[in-house]
Amino acid sequence: MVDKIEIAPLDKNGNPAKDKDFKVLFNPTTYSIAKTVTWSPISSKLDAPPLNYGGGGSRSLSLELFYDVTEPINGILIKDVRQETNKIVELTRIQKDLQRPPAVQIRWGAAPPANSDFPFIGVVSSLTQRFTLFSSDGKPLRATLSVTFTEFLDPELDKRQTDPEFTTRRVKLGDTLSGIAAEVYRDPARWRLIAEANNLDDPRHLAIGGTLAIPKVD
Repeated sequence: MVDKIEIAPLDKNGNPAKDKDFKVLFNPTTYSIAKTVTWSPISSKLDAPPLNYGGGGSRSLSLELFYDVTEPINGILIKDVRQETNKIVELTRIQKDLQRPPAVQIRWGAAPPANSDFPFIGVVSSLTQRFTLFSSDGKPLRATLSVTFTEFLDPELDKRQTDPEFTTRRVKLGDTLSGIAAEVYRDPARWRLIAEANNLDDPRHLAIGGTLAIPKVD
């Protein structure tokens, strides 16, 4: 079975929003990652002046996604390709609870090497849709989407994750708050500390792949 790119919108805590993730219709044949690094020359009389490091820019991930619904998908006939492409379009719209478009986590493939391109967390910074085939009643059946995601860092989440009073943990299949509390604090009853630190509305259901802030205690 082919692993397809999976896109999961993130909630206010930086965890995949429940039941909002989706997979692309077809995997791209290529993708590109770009990153800028700023270096400024220091005035000197040398042939090659010394350089002063000015910081790194956000990475950007560019994908070209192909959509075609002229044939049934998983046994289901889709009459308008926008039923699929609008899932990407939705990522450009302001979400009421966030007051901005959502950040997303993009996953592709299982257990990639450390420091790989995926999973990639970013926001849609550019989207172009091109429809190329239509039914007799004018509904688009085929489309190509050119989409660029810019790496996203939530300031509040980053502050919480880099605060010396906190550490973080990525949720794995089978994890529970009481189990994590037992492992970290040697006391499963302290699961409420983790729930409160992450503003969890339903601590019984943890998003696999999401990140939890684990507060330190004396």
